[in-house]
Amino acid sequence: MTLDLQERPTAAPEAPQAVKAGAFSPRQLLASLPEALRKLDPRTQLRNPVMFVVWVGSVVVTVMAIIQPSVFAWWIAVWLWFTVLFANLAEAVAEGRGKAQAESLRRTKKETVARRLTSSGAEEQVPGTELRIGDLVVVEAGETIPGDGDVVEGIATVDESAITGESAPVIREAGGDRSSVTGGTTVLSDRVVVKIMTKPGESFVDRMIALVEGASRQKTPNEIALTILLAVLTIIFLLAVVAVAPMSTYAGVNQSLIVLTALLVCLIPTTIGALLSAIGIAGMDRLVQRNVLATSGRAVEAAGDIDTLLLDKTGTITFGNRQATALIPVSGVSGAALAVAARLSSLADQTPEGRSIVDLCAREYGLPGEATAAEAVAEFVPFTAQTRMSGVDVDGRSVRKGAASAVQRWTATQSAEIDAIVDEISDGGGTPLVVAEAASAEGAGARLLGVVRLSDVVKPGMAARFAELRAMGIRTVMITGDNPRTARAIAAEAGVDDHLAEATPEDKMALIKKEQEGGRLVAMTGDGTNDAPALAQADVGVAMNTGTAAAKEAGNMVDLDSDPTKLIEIVEIGKQLLITRGALTTFSIANDLAKYFAILPAMFVAIYPALGALNVMHLATPQSAILSAVIFNALIIVALIPLALRGVRYRPTSAANLLRRNLLIYGLGGVIVPFAGIFVIDLLVRLIPGI
Repeated sequence: MTLDLQERPTAAPEAPQAVKAGAFSPRQLLASLPEALRKLDPRTQLRNPVMFVVWVGSVVVTVMAIIQPSVFAWWIAVWLWFTVLFANLAEAVAEGRGKAQAESLRRTKKETVARRLTSSGAEEQVPGTELRIGDLVVVEAGETIPGDGDVVEGIATVDESAITGESAPVIREAGGDRSSVTGGTTVLSDRVVVKIMTKPGESFVDRMIALVEGASRQKTPNEIALTILLAVLTIIFLLAVVAVAPMSTYAGVNQSLIVLTALLVCLIPTTIGALLSAIGIAGMDRLVQRNVLATSGRAVEAAGDIDTLLLDKTGTITFGNRQATALIPVSGVSGAALAVAARLSSLADQTPEGRSIVDLCAREYGLPGEATAAEAVAEFVPFTAQTRMSGVDVDGRSVRKGAASAVQRWTATQSAEIDAIVDEISDGGGTPLVVAEAASAEGAGARLLGVVRLSDVVKPGMAARFAELRAMGIRTVMITGDNPRTARAIAAEAGVDDHLAEATPEDKMALIKKEQEGGRLVAMTGDGTNDAPALAQADVGVAMNTGTAAAKEAGNMVDLDSDPTKLIEIVEIGKQLLITRGALTTFSIANDLAKYFAILPAMFVAIYPALGALNVMHLATPQSAILSAVIFNALIIVALIPLALRGVRYRPTSAANLLRRNLLIYGLGGVIVPFAGIFVIDLLVRLIPGI
């Protein structure tokens, strides 16, 4: 096998994308208004028990206003309908942003004609909609990939900007973890054979469209539990209000059905009931804004409850491409002699490490960066898991580079000096590659020349990020195939809590199961077929879009940018979802206290004059107090829509500090704001004739 010196195309380095906050503008309210009106359908309202009660109350008050018309009755009816409408508006705005994103995805779908290979190897042209799982299709430069699949033959650059938003082309090739391709993307160069892995209508883009539209969003366990709690509170207050009617009659003061309905609407947790669905949809939307696709709201919420985070070292904690940084010869060997051998053994090595060795030798020793005519006919010896070495045989000379134990076994030489250099490099977090030469491929007359140091640099700021995760109560574990010494050094520099060295797929699975048996939730990233079992086992499995179809099917999230460090952002988004829901629930419950002080004294002051002392806002009349509370109850929903969509800002802190902050800001604020709001509204309501 001769040296393959043809340079493979490489993708331009991806620039980091800025993380944008959730967008919101009043214009979205107007655009979503028609959808909010359509949601007034009782079949839609029935899915939300709290708002269904408000809808029924609106119908009842409207009927009463028609039967016994009065200014007070019609004002109450109008604002009850506004309450239902504003709740629908919150959900419609959240869904509307997803539908806008889905529309941009639809534009990426193209009806294509596929060049399908027959069993005889011939090509036939068929519509892309007729492709089935297992079909082989040929795609060349300038053609659109007709369906999701894996490259099984060839290598090509692919434009995935329509899916990922990244303008730089990417490499897709057979036989690796970067073999997955997405239907609708365009091949820019060369020729590949793609094996179709999905049915028509079930492609990755189709699933993305359905998910970002919220069509298949299911409620999470916590969301279901909160919905049940709100329903129970609604039933309790409904029974309480029903009991008020006979009590009032017994006391000689008949309360109208309109007043009782207004009391019920203000007592039940209307605010959080109206915003709950929007909060969940907005959480998934924030992930989509960061080019992460979650298969369900469950995955987003689970990310917020993560206890253990498993991160690959390469590309996540470190930059990934190890670079040759030093040549260390043994005694009696010059640096130039080591450089000549190291360069020769790396000329055909197209890995980033191999190219960096050639570059280092050219830069420091002035050696040619390309193979000479004599070297071009050399016999390349590829790296294998069995030999753990690679190199060349040329002009009766054999040169090898690889793991220390493998090279020393090849040379049948054990060197204490080599062992010392290897240990020093490993303890420093580097990777040692031992270089040797011999007179034959079997290692006859071999001698050890020295060691190449490969350095894997930890990304700036990683230690601070892990400190933040630690403050959240999240344990970080670095997973690497490196030897224990190298893994220990990198883990110490990066600041992770633990590490797993020389990890195999079985080791990853065992670690995840061990963590889960202790009642902890686990998140991890992966891109290869060998990662699929662990991605499926993890509570949050983030698959890279560049990875294999098996990995993407196994995970419950897909990162379109294929940035492993984004897992940290995903955890933060999940926590932001939980914190937003908790903050608005706290505000809603506290918010109800002020409304009690507005309505209850107004209703019963005639029976128990002493209750007038509770009218701390000095509201004008019982009717103005009730109407003011109902109006505030509707308006506060609109005021909180931006916060529900944008989310409460997340800061890494302890649970105790988070609870304290919630109570001070959203608990105390939930009491103060309604008092001020209802008082101001009452001043305006007094101006309405007939109230």
